[in-house]
Amino acid sequence: MKKVTWFSALAVLFAAGAAQAATITSARNIEFLVADGKEVTFESWAPQQSIELSEGTHQLVMRFDGEVKRGSKEVIFTSRPYLFELTVDGRDATIGVSSRLRSQSQAKSYFSSGPQWQAEFENGDVMPLEAVELEGDGFGAYADMEALVAEYNRANGIIIDQGESKNLNDVLVEVDDQGQASIKGDALSQLKLWYTKASDQERKSFRRWIIDQD
Repeated sequence: MKKVTWFSALAVLFAAGAAQAATITSARNIEFLVADGKEVTFESWAPQQSIELSEGTHQLVMRFDGEVKRGSKEVIFTSRPYLFELTVDGRDATIGVSSRLRSQSQAKSYFSSGPQWQAEFENGDVMPLEAVELEGDGFGAYADMEALVAEYNRANGIIIDQGESKNLNDVLVEVDDQGQASIKGDALSQLKLWYTKASDQERKSFRRWIIDQD
């Protein structure tokens, strides 16, 4: 199998140190779409593809896209894209789904009932991944995956910060025993949280305000 390195991850890789990087490979018929907010592209097609990721929490978007049987014919089945986080700890891993899908009816049933995504490591350990199905609107809904992922992240308070995926709601919002929520963390992190929740127009207004302050 020819491994194609995701070059846009190299800056993070060099900063973290090559020894901390791991090779993340797609299982057969599984396709990388977006990693840490950026579209994943390869120089050539292969049944499986690989990217290099540094240690830490990374956001991946993948889908099933491969040949399955419909009667005696081979047809292509493509699932919707699924988004999840993968914690990389230096071990190489293969990302896929828990079932081997051979027929079109089997694939449709599997993905309509909530597929189980997983990471399988070199030593045979398997880690389930909590995936979210991304749904686009209208014709060409998945033509711009980066935009679709960016909108999902904005709505959910997620940022890609120094090559890692962070949910600022988890980092900055603290709920006490009585269910009362409070904001914690430094001012910069709080600004990042509110920026992710702002509309495009609010972001433009905020950027103009920042320029006026300089």
